[in-house]
Amino acid sequence: MSRIKKQLLLRVLCLSVVSFFVFLLHPLANTASNASETAGLVNINTANAEQLSHLKGIGPKKAEAIVKYREEHGAFKSIDDLTKVKGIGPKFVEKNKGQLSLDAGAAAEKAKEHISDVKH
Repeated sequence: MSRIKKQLLLRVLCLSVVSFFVFLLHPLANTASNASETAGLVNINTANAEQLSHLKGIGPKKAEAIVKYREEHGAFKSIDDLTKVKGIGPKFVEKNKGQLSLDAGAAAEKAKEHISDVKH
């Protein structure tokens, strides 16, 4: 085999290996944050305003208010914490509870606080 053919074959092989790993790893890049979205849920701790505005009763202004509140106060610890956002009431939460989710980080933070409260 000529030297040029060997180099070409090596390049094709390397490109194939790299493409294979990119193909395998790409779906895993955002698995944790997208797991709830693929199930049809909106993660209130990671969703942007556009994603939040798809919920019943949420327009662009309320969606921005949710994002702003989250940026200022940190992750929501429960779905019911949405009522702390101006313009979001318990009726909204009740209507949309089946479409809302929290990320694992907020749940873990809530568990730590509960354990801390129990110890004291």
